[in-house]
Amino acid sequence: MRGHGSKFGRKRDEAIAALLTQRNIEDAAKATGIAPNTLLKWMKEPEFDRGYRAARRAAFSQSVARLQQGSSAAATTLLKIMIDSATPASVRVRAAEAILNHTAKAIEIDDIEARVADLERAAEAQRKP
Repeated sequence: MRGHGSKFGRKRDEAIAALLTQRNIEDAAKATGIAPNTLLKWMKEPEFDRGYRAARRAAFSQSVARLQQGSSAAATTLLKIMIDSATPASVRVRAAEAILNHTAKAIEIDDIEARVADLERAAEAQRKP
């Protein structure tokens, strides 16, 4: 019985991986070797859903990390375009707007993170006797 349970768990892990790599549910089910209806049933189960969401978050996190690696080059490109007098004015203005918008958003996010950290510290202090 124990072997069956671990095999069943492996199949679900395979299904989650297939959902991340295949075009649709039918292809994911086929890649896993199960019926599409079985996969749809699993997707309605809270435990499977949690695992699938965790896997999606992990995959998304890896994508964001790759984008962050290029953010310095992207910022350099925008700055070069903005100050290059040979670049059309409309393009330079768009680059300047992008820089200002991204800077403002980064400041907002930093402020929100600081506020959340303050709230978490205050909540933690209230929990302690």
